[in-house]
Amino acid sequence: MQSSLIPVESALEQMLEMATKPPRVESVALTQAAGRVLAEDLFSSINVPPADNSSMDGYALRYSDRLAPLPVSQRVAAGHPPTPLKPGTCARIFTGGEIPDGADLVVMQEAVTMTAFDDVVVPDSIKQGQNIRPAGQDIRKGDLIISAGTRLDYRHLALIASIGVPMIKVYCPVKVAILSTGDELVMPGNCLAPGQIYNSNRYLLQGFIESLQAEMVSFVQVSDSYDVTLSALKKASEQADLILSTGGVSVGEEDHVKPAVEALGKLSLWRLAMKPGKPLAFGKIDQALFLGLPGNPVSSFVGAHIFVAPLLAKLSGLQRSSTEKLTGVVNFSASTQVRQEYLRVRAVWKDGQWQLDLHPNQNSGVLSSVVKCNALAIMPPRTEVSPGDHLDFWLY
Repeated sequence: MQSSLIPVESALEQMLEMATKPPRVESVALTQAAGRVLAEDLFSSINVPPADNSSMDGYALRYSDRLAPLPVSQRVAAGHPPTPLKPGTCARIFTGGEIPDGADLVVMQEAVTMTAFDDVVVPDSIKQGQNIRPAGQDIRKGDLIISAGTRLDYRHLALIASIGVPMIKVYCPVKVAILSTGDELVMPGNCLAPGQIYNSNRYLLQGFIESLQAEMVSFVQVSDSYDVTLSALKKASEQADLILSTGGVSVGEEDHVKPAVEALGKLSLWRLAMKPGKPLAFGKIDQALFLGLPGNPVSSFVGAHIFVAPLLAKLSGLQRSSTEKLTGVVNFSASTQVRQEYLRVRAVWKDGQWQLDLHPNQNSGVLSSVVKCNALAIMPPRTEVSPGDHLDFWLY
């Protein structure tokens, strides 16, 4: 295990290389598939639409019959198959109605005139093929409509429904165990004794992973005890694909997570060149990955966005796409030393560009800052910025 500070990009690359466990697969009904990740390429077995149909209410006819008044020989509504069109006639047709064999255009009803005998007279300006939606206009039989690794939302579900598929194969949600360490932590609803604080990280991490469609399989609040920490980690490794812990990964006498992980498995990364979040640890216990986040809530928040999100993406089978970086103009002065810093800023679109205002308190214990701000500005090591300079940032 490395002893020097590890660059963030290098650490993330190593984490993703270790995330090799193939996701589990299950079949679910389309009604239960929102938010799930598709496990196989999905091809269409039909054309959509399945037949030529009318894009409006009107009259279907042969172009060659356009010059004479045309009696109406049939009525075609959506969902009712037509008969072949008799030569020298037209069909009254409604939006979505299937085009009768022999017809090659539709004239909108507002464009025709009727004779005293209720025959249809069409204008001279009509063209073959007009107002007809051809079979397969949207999807052709055999088309790949959605690739494996796509997280499905209502748009995808509608598209899958349009090809008549009721069940699909999706990856099972990633199972996550959360451990909060520290004698000072108290769950909301209890009274605080001197020296205690409420446990906010449990709710931060649970809400974050659930927003990414992962499943929290267990939560344990662990006291500052090596034996208790060891037991909790071992049990978590038997339940989860990923173990997330907060606190206990620094070098204090009451920080037991690091040695406990090393006793049960392997710790591959520790102490990153980032701020906040330097005492971050990553390793493996049996088949479960382990990510130890610092106890300060902002450090956990930053670590969740930078490391937890891409780890969950890979473990869930999601086609990985990095968080989109934007660029904004800073309205503050700041500098960094050897660590890459993630500044809480308020990003506002103004005068055709993003403008970034710095939260006045960047302490990693000021959790209110992540609510008052909406972005993390990224300052590389040994960087200095002044008002008017530019920084990359992530909206969250």
